[in-house]
Amino acid sequence: MESELFFQSELTKSKIEIKEQTLTNISRELHDNIGQILSVALMQMNIIIESDDEYSKKNLENIKELVTKSLNEIRLLSKIMNGDIFLNTSFISAISEDLERIKELKKIKCKLNIDGEIQTINKEHETIIYRMLQEAISNILRHSHSDSIIINILFTEHNCKIDVIDTGKGFDVQKSIKGSGLSNIEKRADLIGALFTIYSEENKGTILMIDYPIKTENNNQDYGKN
Repeated sequence: MESELFFQSELTKSKIEIKEQTLTNISRELHDNIGQILSVALMQMNIIIESDDEYSKKNLENIKELVTKSLNEIRLLSKIMNGDIFLNTSFISAISEDLERIKELKKIKCKLNIDGEIQTINKEHETIIYRMLQEAISNILRHSHSDSIIINILFTEHNCKIDVIDTGKGFDVQKSIKGSGLSNIEKRADLIGALFTIYSEENKGTILMIDYPIKTENNNQDYGKN
């Protein structure tokens, strides 16, 4: 009973953190991307208004392009505003949408590779896996200065193996593993019975690996405990 209560507590915490991360991402993109685009559009409109020349078709087309771009980015952000994304889709679909958003808004190369036949995973475990990947991506965006994010997912009959790869500046694993982000990933991997490993080398990037054992439905009721 104590083990189950602890698992449910961590699951609830993961769901809350996913929502908070989603709102943080939306706030940042509204300020850094859409806000800047609309500011340029407003500046161009002011130039046209203050000019003695008649409106030119080219000027109006430039403003139209900026406004259209803003609307497209707002639509993109709206796709991740559903707080229950992690309940309505698989972790693969959720992380795929995140990578598409990052690729569009951050101009970072993102790639998701899936090999093997996709296996059914306990839904509660999927929520925790998604939160772990979300945390890993957040660390890359904040600290690595990488120009790319690659996620490889390999399904075997008994395992789901996930590699999160960046080509950033790297770090000292021994010193950084105690950081809240990595320690949270490690704790949650242990919670669902997964193996968490990380390799990093200065100026050569980082590889974060999660090896999740796929169990039968009966075993999944054990909430990942051995």
